[in-house]
Amino acid sequence: MPVREHDLREIREAVAKLCATFPMEYWRKADRERRYPAEFVRALTEAGWLSCLIPEEYGGAGLPLTAAAAILEEVQKSGANGAACHAQMYTMGTVLRHCSEAQKKKYLPKIAKGELRLQAFGITEPGAGTDTSAIRTTAVRKGDRYVVDGQKVWTSRAEHSDLMLLFARTAPRDKVQKKTDGMSVFLVDMKVALGKGLTIRPIRTMINHATTEVFFDKLEVPAENLVGEEGKGFRYILDGMNAERILIGAECVGDARWFIAKATAYANERQVFGRPIGQNQGVQFPIARAYMATEAAALMVERAAQLYESNEPCGPESNMAKQLAAEASWQAGDMCLQTHGGFGFAEEYDVERKFRETRLYQIAPISTNLVLCYLAEHVLHLPRSY
Repeated sequence: MPVREHDLREIREAVAKLCATFPMEYWRKADRERRYPAEFVRALTEAGWLSCLIPEEYGGAGLPLTAAAAILEEVQKSGANGAACHAQMYTMGTVLRHCSEAQKKKYLPKIAKGELRLQAFGITEPGAGTDTSAIRTTAVRKGDRYVVDGQKVWTSRAEHSDLMLLFARTAPRDKVQKKTDGMSVFLVDMKVALGKGLTIRPIRTMINHATTEVFFDKLEVPAENLVGEEGKGFRYILDGMNAERILIGAECVGDARWFIAKATAYANERQVFGRPIGQNQGVQFPIARAYMATEAAALMVERAAQLYESNEPCGPESNMAKQLAAEASWQAGDMCLQTHGGFGFAEEYDVERKFRETRLYQIAPISTNLVLCYLAEHVLHLPRSY
């Protein structure tokens, strides 16, 4: 059911109020120490925002993706970093549409209460990258168990999650008709698995993203943790991927709006040659251009979310939403840094942190080139380029 505009406003106001209790110094300190913002994630969980997509019968709010997008946009607009917890929202696309009733009853109420976190999405591999069909992690059925062997990379929040949505091959690539066949999705209880076939290794990056490599060595996963049908997993994760692109797009819109507000305030306050720098068109025009790009991207995010909620095909719109919003946030970030000049590089202004954080979305969850290839082939019907 669509969310009414005044309800969205109330959601935004409530999220903004919560975020205001975590001042910028909190985020600077977390970034400086490479520390997971556990207190912030706990506050969002206790307020019910991270379980907003979970239906009411399982203890959630039963809100649509539009509401989730508004929540994450507001988090970013406040200057915070929703990457610490956004996976719990976008993995719901796969869980709600394809998990069994027994699985939903087992996990969703605990996730809604905050007793369990579903923050890890195990898909990308070192040798496969964006070519998901080339993954080598295998899950072999042995009685009432699957035995998993392989490796994942860029599995963010693995050290701070209780459950992982894992993508693995259950049939060799050369034994299936289509290369996207023979892959399956599993719910992995990470606390049980850790040290019993599951190893997590942190990766230090230019941003405080809590990302890791994950290794599987004869990890046993109960067969009852298989999501849907064996071998049909690629179709299942597309729901998660489309939701991920839409929600990341919303976050980028929030980032862009933070940069624009920050730059506008500074341009009005900063005096050079006896006048505010915002009086100069050389400063005004980049801010105005960033604003236009952001508003256009926001409309595409809204359109993609509406299609997703209606269970209509939304692959092109989801990809365009993510890409246009990521480009708008990077444009706004570059503009904001330029507006601040040397002060933009100072930690206390928060621009350099947000600048680093928003740059990620030119690459993840899918790179710019792959979005363009997808649109060229599947929308414009140009020859396949890869």
